[in-house]
Amino acid sequence: MPDSRTFTDNGAVAVYPNVRKITLADLKEAVSKGIDDFRAMPSHLFFLGLIYPIVGIWLVVGNSPLFLAPLLVGFPLIGSFAALAFYEISRRREAGLIPESHEYGIDAAWKDAFGVIRSHLNFSILSVGLLLIVILTCWIFTAQALYSAFFGAAPPESTTAFLRDILTTSQGLKFIAVGTAIGFLYAVVALSVSVLSFPLLLDRDVDVPVAIFTSVRAVLKNPLVMAVWGLIVALSLLGGALLIFAGLAVVIPVLGHSTWHLYRKTVDTSAMG
Repeated sequence: MPDSRTFTDNGAVAVYPNVRKITLADLKEAVSKGIDDFRAMPSHLFFLGLIYPIVGIWLVVGNSPLFLAPLLVGFPLIGSFAALAFYEISRRREAGLIPESHEYGIDAAWKDAFGVIRSHLNFSILSVGLLLIVILTCWIFTAQALYSAFFGAAPPESTTAFLRDILTTSQGLKFIAVGTAIGFLYAVVALSVSVLSFPLLLDRDVDVPVAIFTSVRAVLKNPLVMAVWGLIVALSLLGGALLIFAGLAVVIPVLGHSTWHLYRKTVDTSAMG
């Protein structure tokens, strides 16, 4: 893995990769390649993807309704970290490191996937993952404070009561409007910070500020494409969740692979050596 820094007499100076301007056609191609990766190696990706719906089901059955809504809405914020193994599998397949033969079985695939998790969970990747958890935590506390502002400090008695409060009252409609706006801002921040930072950290030996700044630059340079990508992610996760979370076992791998190919189209690392 090449080093992303150049050294001078005064110490190390970070080298930032170039960020390309991409189109919706590039996004379509990235998604197509992501689907192709899943089709080429569906079995182990399916089982790895089951981790996500299992956690989603736990969120539903293990929390009060006051925690449930912000958790379910905010859970996708950390999805880019959860998809780390899928980025690596796409990278290895792109580099020709995964055989395109039936002899490459599920045992080898699992070993590769979890091997990258062990070898790449370094300080930088864990730091960005922790940042996303902080963003998710802030969103949960914000949602709780918002609920208290509209309905008082007492928690809802049940999920039915919670849904009745927010869906059938004028205060509830205001709560939904304000909560949606604030949640959107959190989502934009999380997307900007993480959409390409994890693939870059996986691909190159860069510092956390370089990875995050590159990801934010990519969003600012391609606002329309990244907005469409965010919409695709949100709708895909929603669709997977509506199928009692089972659909996420397919959605998460496909989104993970597509993110890797989106990174390859957007970030030019050739100047980094």
